[in-house]
Amino acid sequence: MLKLGGFAVSNYYNKVKVALLEKGIAFEEAYHPTSQDEEYRKRSPMGKVPYLDVDGQYLCESQVICEYLEDSFPQTPLYPKDALERARVRELLATLELHMELVARRLYGQAFFGGTASDETKAQVEKELAKGVRAFKQLARFSPFVAGSGLSYADCAAGVHLPLVSLSSKIVLGHDVLADCAQVKPYLKMLNERPAFMKMNEDRKRATEAMAAARAKKG
Repeated sequence: MLKLGGFAVSNYYNKVKVALLEKGIAFEEAYHPTSQDEEYRKRSPMGKVPYLDVDGQYLCESQVICEYLEDSFPQTPLYPKDALERARVRELLATLELHMELVARRLYGQAFFGGTASDETKAQVEKELAKGVRAFKQLARFSPFVAGSGLSYADCAAGVHLPLVSLSSKIVLGHDVLADCAQVKPYLKMLNERPAFMKMNEDRKRATEAMAAARAKKG
């Protein structure tokens, strides 16, 4: 059986988790935080999460794992059949992850972990996020899913990344960069009513609460 390694607070872990659930693939979860330990880097060379254990062989990077899942378990596809439409999904994935989530991630330290972002960082992030959000609004279809009529890997990513982009920008920049994209809230509500997303969010909430309790105990 496949084993998904990482932890349920990670949005990239949850992206893969919800894909596994939506595709109906049996899997186990193996808790592991990010680590630069030599033994862990045998599973994930960059020491990140998630990783996928495939009968003792390891894959890392969330989208690489998703591509493996699609190739190995094609029965419930999360890519459209049409080549151009598949490319549209990947286009949205790149926009969400490279030009929105990765940019907003520079705010997470202040937003969620008690750190501080410099004024220069905030200004750079705000400028770059504006471009990313503009591109996302141009590409997203919301009909009803973000890439079209069928659920895709773009939804697996959007469902875990958009809330963080929204919340971190609101906390640190003083405004939600997605506020003028009216479709986002009803879209996320629709996703979160799906059993796979519901389970992922329940597990994420419990893991977040446990992490906060552990930090409070240490403090």
